[in-house]
Amino acid sequence: MRFAISIPQNAGPDGFDSVGFRRYVARVEELGFESAWTQEQVLGSGGVLSPLEAMTYAAACSERLRLGCAVFVSPLHSPLHLAKSVSSLDRLSHGRVEIGLGTGGGGRQFAAFGVDPHTFVARFNEGISLMTACWTEPQINFDGRFWQLHEASMEPKPVQKPHPPIWIGGSHPAALRRAVRRGHGFFGAGSQTTEKFAEQVQIVREELSRQGRDPASFEIAKRVYIHVDDDQERADEQIDAALAHHYGRGGLGPVAVSGPPAACVVGLRQVATAGAELIQLNPMVDEAAQLERLAAEVIPQVS
Repeated sequence: MRFAISIPQNAGPDGFDSVGFRRYVARVEELGFESAWTQEQVLGSGGVLSPLEAMTYAAACSERLRLGCAVFVSPLHSPLHLAKSVSSLDRLSHGRVEIGLGTGGGGRQFAAFGVDPHTFVARFNEGISLMTACWTEPQINFDGRFWQLHEASMEPKPVQKPHPPIWIGGSHPAALRRAVRRGHGFFGAGSQTTEKFAEQVQIVREELSRQGRDPASFEIAKRVYIHVDDDQERADEQIDAALAHHYGRGGLGPVAVSGPPAACVVGLRQVATAGAELIQLNPMVDEAAQLERLAAEVIPQVS
């Protein structure tokens, strides 16, 4: 079992705590976490900083830690701009970037971004092809439905060859099958319960078999919202409130793992049994204190 951790992205009423951010990232690296991850929330009242900028700051605060975003809603982005940003960050971090991509689903406000809501899956697929071309081809000739390039180039290429690992998120069976076709791995959402994640993993494994793909070549991960507190009721209340603030709606408590260390160990073991090979822990309250408790009291009992 491998563990990752979230990168704090909140800028509250008192502003961004740059000193605390640097200390947190340094401590994550010191504790031996494999990677640290952001997420994307362009619209919303949660006060979430942009993932690329947070990853870039984290890259400057670390030396070995891999950095990722799970996930960019890529149909909302220009694939050229996103490819350039990811390649640049891969260079700046000396090859430590991972990229998660998702369609965003039918509930997104696509019109706010100038995107036809009937085309987001097609834009997703074409965008991946175009980004891959930008990362790998010295001369880009691309004749797509949405984007066309003729004898173009994009330099510098990423450090990682052929390009940074691509994780794909989603919950619809079509998205899960798409992940197997197009991705390095599947990243389960934090907003999904462990039971739902287990169902998704089964679809992924069936698709791996159908395509004749070696399961060892494809990774499975899940974001887990988590809060450690010796008082179970208080833990549940705190994670419920944090998730409601983040998503702008209540009732998300069941997706999280919370409570005393022993209860959190049980919850994470269930996630691992469901199929997660990488668990990305996502504390929502007092991240620095939670980091220490997770490292000392929870992870050693799960591994």
